Formats: sequence, C-alpha cells, structure tokens
Amino acid sequence: MHKYLRSIGFSGVKSSKDVRKILNKVIKEPTGRQYVSMPDGSIAVEFRKEFSKSAGIVVCGEYYDDVEFEYDYYFPYFTGANVSSREELSVERHSDKESYAGICDDVKVGVSLIFYLQNRMEYIKSRMEDRVLGYDEYRLPENTSVKLSALAQSGTIMFPLQKRPEQVEEVRKTEKNRKELLVAARMGDEEAIENLTLDDIDTYSAISKKIRNEDVFSLVDSYFMPYGIECDQYSILGEITRVQKTVNELTNEDIYIITLNCNDLIFDVCINKKDLLGEPEARRRFKGIVWMQGYIDIPE
Repeated sequence: MHKYLRSIGFSGVKSSKDVRKILNKVIKEPTGRQYVSMPDGSIAVEFRKEFSKSAGIVVCGEYYDDVEFEYDYYFPYFTGANVSSREELSVERHSDKESYAGICDDVKVGVSLIFYLQNRMEYIKSRMEDRVLGYDEYRLPENTSVKLSALAQSGTIMFPLQKRPEQVEEVRKTEKNRKELLVAARMGDEEAIENLTLDDIDTYSAISKKIRNEDVFSLVDSYFMPYGIECDQYSILGEITRVQKTVNELTNEDIYIITLNCNDLIFDVCINKKDLLGEPEARRRFKGIVWMQGYIDIPE
C-alpha cells in the first residue's frame, strides 16, 4: 500500500483489499488512458483517474495479445499548476520497473532536485520516436519546462518571520549574488568556488552563535533538503503564497493545495486536511516531509 495515498484523501484505506477496490475503479472508470507499443511486442498501458482537483491515482501495466491486462504498479499523483523551472533536465529509468526519475539542476535549490516523473507515457513515446528507448539516461533540450508538485503525509503551519523592508532587500541581493556564484562555480570558476566556501563558513559561524539564544526557525526562513534514503523525498520549509481547498469525490475528505515559495522555487503541495497542523494562509510558512513529483513538457 502506497504511504502517500492519504495525501490525496484516502486516509481510511487500511488493507490491500481496500486498495484493490480503488484500483479496480480506476481501471473500469478511468478519467483517461494511454497506450504505447513496446519493442518486446507488449502494449504498455496507463489508466488514470482523478478523484479531486489535479489529484488521483495512476495504474500502470501491460496488455499481452491485446486481451489480457497484467497489472504492474500504481502511484498517487498530484499535478502542479506552476512552471517551477526551465533549468537543465534529464530523465533516468528506475531499475526495478518501467518508471522514471527526473533530475533538475536548478541553482535556486543548491542540490540536484530528483522527482518522480508523472507523464512517463509521453516520455516513452518520444524516446520510441528517437529510437533510443534502451538508453538508461536522457538529457532533455535546453529551456524544457517542468511543473513540480509534492505530496505530504504531514505538515505544520508556522508564522512568518517579521522583516523590515531593508532586510528583505538585503536578502534578495544576497540570494542573487549567491546564484551568480553558483553558476560561475559550475563553469569551473575557482574564485567563485572559494567565495562560496567562505560564505558558507561565515554563515555557519553566525548561526552557531545565534542558535544558543534563538530558535532555529527564527533564523532560517526556508530550506529544501534531501530526506531519508529515498532520493525523491525532501524536508522543506517555505512561504505560502496561495491556499486552495478541494474534496476527494470518493471519500469526501478535505484536501489542501498549498502553493509554496521555497528558496525561490515555486511548486504546489497536496496534503490531507487531517494531517495538517495549523491553519494555512498566505505569508505563513509550511514545514513538512514531501514526495516530489514532476510533469515535464516533453518537446515534440
């Protein structure tokens, strides 16, 4: 049973039998379906059913002899509404099944952001046309966009930091300078690498002194860090820019769609109202552990 099912309004699912009932509904009453012929003669198929705004379940499998459907795996999904990045993108196949991970090297985050690819069928079709489906990794053309989104099992709403206008402007200048240094460092600029190292040392020293008397969340406005051993899960803290509420049509559970600005990266988070501590409002902050997903605008 997928642990992020509750994020899209299935908190009452307790057993594999419950999951099977939902998957049968997805297969029999899909919102959409896609097919693609594979090199081995099988037909890869994907059934998708939306249970609330932009959120639902995808069932993946194959047809053999055009008759028998063989179930492979499923995953809950939530599609974001915002283009999050146009930086360098690549896609790599998972080792255990016909699913894919996207890798986005965006300087705003500071790490290679790894996410679960939602539109794998479009990607497979494009690779089939290029006749290079067998390659393990594929780098997408420049300026290819991705809409990032996230599912959260739990989350906490925090009050915003109070800043004077001059402090906000200073932070903007610092972030802009850091991005420029990161870009230069990636190009091999040794001076930029040295400056980044010195900045990190100064930041660590300043925080180490302040942390003795202040709470860490009064010092850190936002963060985006890898979490656990799964490469597409992250611990995040970001500013809320928009809040929407929707309902799972099958279970009638309330779901929040929260748009976040996290290190200048804009993306939407989907979370069950039952799992959110606090009342989400614009300018407040969201803190939680999320599973990152992404919908890539596959070039034609």
